[in-house]
Amino acid sequence: MSVQSIDRTFDILELLSHFESGLSLTEISEKIDLPKSTVHRLLKVLRDRNYIEKSDSPNMYRLGLAFIELCSGLLNSLELKTEAQVYLRKLMQQTGQVVFLAIQQEGEVVYIDKTEKHNEIRDYCFIGQRRPLYCTALGKSLLTGCSDDEIREIVDPAAMTRFTDNTITDIDSLIREVHISRERGYSIDNEEVELGMKCVSAPILDYRNMVIAAVSTSWDLSYTEEDVTERNARLVMETARSISLRMGYRGRTFVYG
Repeated sequence: MSVQSIDRTFDILELLSHFESGLSLTEISEKIDLPKSTVHRLLKVLRDRNYIEKSDSPNMYRLGLAFIELCSGLLNSLELKTEAQVYLRKLMQQTGQVVFLAIQQEGEVVYIDKTEKHNEIRDYCFIGQRRPLYCTALGKSLLTGCSDDEIREIVDPAAMTRFTDNTITDIDSLIREVHISRERGYSIDNEEVELGMKCVSAPILDYRNMVIAAVSTSWDLSYTEEDVTERNARLVMETARSISLRMGYRGRTFVYG
């Protein structure tokens, strides 16, 4: 498809966005000043991908359901970030450590928010950064919403690179770790990505009781004289549950598979 065709396609989509009941082929052709044959060709491409729907009587075109799927991830992320911010700040204040909010996208952890003290020494990540699912606490928490078969589909065993001696590098061990994380309510990155760094995470669920995100806190072991894992795990789970309730969660069990 040429650049001109792409431009014309967006003209059609933007036009239809203003007409909830739809427009006929003739009306579309007249409003964007294009031949009917060209409009018909572009509409067919859009219909094939469910971005346009056509009613049989009368022959009217309107935006299709594919736009809901396309935009839902972004809209959910925006709502999630808004609802989560106050709880992320509270968790940061409780632990004195950096706090992350992340989602799963295309088989990877994607950081969508971070809260830290202004004098934070280490720069752990930036918004939009991606990390593997299999060796991060966030990733394991996100995988608790998946069945064993889904985990095998999502995580490529050939891509399970070893970062430290603690890194999980086989799919069966990962699945066992996810089972443990699901049972206790939180997951751990025990120096699996970087030696000296530990992280705990818990999943966030929505109104469908499905895992949609995860929250975590990380700390440098050299800065702490005592083991704060259990304390941080409890605080992270409390935070995850508070955010889940804001996202409509009302149950107690995961839905997966």
